[in-house]
Amino acid sequence: MDKIIVEGGYPLSGEVKISGAKNAALPILISSLLVDGSCTYSNVPDLMDIESTKNLLINLGVCMETDGDIVKMDAAGLNNYEAPYELVRKMRASILVLGPLVARLKKARVSLPGGCSIGARPINLHLKGLAALGANVDLVHGYVEASADTLKGAEIYFDTVTVTGTENLMMAAVLAEGTSILRNAAREPEVVALADVLNKMGAKIEGIGTSVLKITGVESLKPVSVSIIPDRIEAGTFMVSAALTGSDIKIINCEPAHLESVILKLKLSGSDITIGDNSIRVKGGDKISSIDIKTMPYPGFPTDMQAQFMVLMSVAKGFSVISETIFENRFIHV
Repeated sequence: MDKIIVEGGYPLSGEVKISGAKNAALPILISSLLVDGSCTYSNVPDLMDIESTKNLLINLGVCMETDGDIVKMDAAGLNNYEAPYELVRKMRASILVLGPLVARLKKARVSLPGGCSIGARPINLHLKGLAALGANVDLVHGYVEASADTLKGAEIYFDTVTVTGTENLMMAAVLAEGTSILRNAAREPEVVALADVLNKMGAKIEGIGTSVLKITGVESLKPVSVSIIPDRIEAGTFMVSAALTGSDIKIINCEPAHLESVILKLKLSGSDITIGDNSIRVKGGDKISSIDIKTMPYPGFPTDMQAQFMVLMSVAKGFSVISETIFENRFIHV
């Protein structure tokens, strides 16, 4: 596609159904590496990052079938512990295979992920945590090489909140001997979704949704059939579009509890919002009032909604301040 032509001036109306959350689907698909059997995932979004993850998992020896938004994955034949650069470079979340590979195959060789346009995303906390669990971790020619005859439970403190770090070490710890404690763990709904899936597989994770996770290791996990949670950022983007255009939109197949900070800010800006069990109706107001935004780890205002709100505030009445605390280059859209 060379260009997109948009003819403005038309109000939006009707319903829109929200897709599965990419940031939940990626770690959940990767968690299948921990299971000697076939798992089924539904409501999987059709995105390039998902395809990249599928290709990486197939390369590791996972058998896979896709039918629409349903993906069946069987890692019984998992036979490769190396994630090469040509596959990892396409998506930073590929580093999430590190923990499961060490836990299942006792070793892993994973390429360091490439750079990120919105800011640095170091994996040092992943590596320190894996070492605390008893793995030997080295950096060799752009690859993370990790091995452990047996992972053992440990207490790990994250100096900064890290979503992928929490997910990686949580997946490693579920098959470790003994008990692990993850402190200052990420609380995002996508992290909660992964923990819930791991528990359905037979893991023993306590404190889900809090900043302290207690994980008691088990010998093995069993296959599951689960549905991916709705994408809160996609839902939030449609909510802002209604506010921007003075439209009336009903957003279905969403989780309002995951969007409390966005809902509050939109109400303060003048939108009328009605909450249902799995729906949100947004009616844009006659005028848009200025509000301040500061991005924070969940349950704070999501960094992934900052750009959309900046567009909204560009046509608001009054002066607004937007502060980005998560990614140092996330104002490149300005």
